[in-house]
Amino acid sequence: MTRALVELRSAVRPHLEKLTAGDNVLIAVSGGADSLALAAAVFAESKELLINTIAVTIDHQLQSGSGDQAMRVSTQLKEIGYQEVIIEKVVVDQSSGIESGARTARYAALHAIADTRNAAQIYLGHTRDDQAETVLLGLARGSGARSLSGMAPVNGKIIRPMLSLTREVTEQVCADLNLTIWSDPHNVNQEFSRVRVRTQVLPLMEETIGPGIAEALARTASLLRDDADALDQMADAASQGHDLASLEISHLAALPKAVRTRVIRRAIYAQGAPSGSISADHVSAVEALVTSWHGQGEVSLPGGVKVARISGRLSLYART
Repeated sequence: MTRALVELRSAVRPHLEKLTAGDNVLIAVSGGADSLALAAAVFAESKELLINTIAVTIDHQLQSGSGDQAMRVSTQLKEIGYQEVIIEKVVVDQSSGIESGARTARYAALHAIADTRNAAQIYLGHTRDDQAETVLLGLARGSGARSLSGMAPVNGKIIRPMLSLTREVTEQVCADLNLTIWSDPHNVNQEFSRVRVRTQVLPLMEETIGPGIAEALARTASLLRDDADALDQMADAASQGHDLASLEISHLAALPKAVRTRVIRRAIYAQGAPSGSISADHVSAVEALVTSWHGQGEVSLPGGVKVARISGRLSLYART
């Protein structure tokens, strides 16, 4: 039990302790240091708690020899002690970019396997460094508090127990356990914005501003998540008892802007706008019907959703 392994197992155990003996959990493993170290820690902690562990490696089929790499990951997982390792091939829709398409396909596959295997949790190997990159990318996009709050440690079945740990810890665990790390070529491809943040932006910030940038960004994400959660709860309360398809202008106008925009966003999605399709500009255009009314016409939104101000109410409907 090295210091790094103790640190990682201590981060994993509280999540596993919430389960019951005999429960199933999935661990997503790419073969990189983060996911391999996580797989080793979850396996070790699960034995004492009598939790069943199922490792999953996703073959995105984006690189030559990806199937062979998946087999190597499977072999190493079995050497760790995993009895069940699933290699899942996915087809990546690249219309929104390789990064986004691969992430969508990967999460869909993991949730589908979790449903099939009745898994209570899905473990992902994101670290504090990943969290810092996520916050910087959100800042570059001009995102709001929810996006800048980064990745949640717990989101439904998804568990990210290593968000307080660095990549150095996971690499040390792999070295301590003699695990062979796979370096994904995509992780050094400068075409990807996350890679540029990791290899150029963060190192430059550390050099010019000072050390501890990644830790500070991760701490900021945690604070913003608390704020976003509180605002979401206020939006919940402001939405209760109201028809989201026909909201009173006076009710919306009386709300703080941060709450009002959340209610508006919920109302739009309730009418069938595709998930993730509504931008800040979309919400601003609808909010102007409440706060900057000067007779403008209806606002057209993704998914055929229309919003208009009619007789003192914000009317939302889907035009097919």
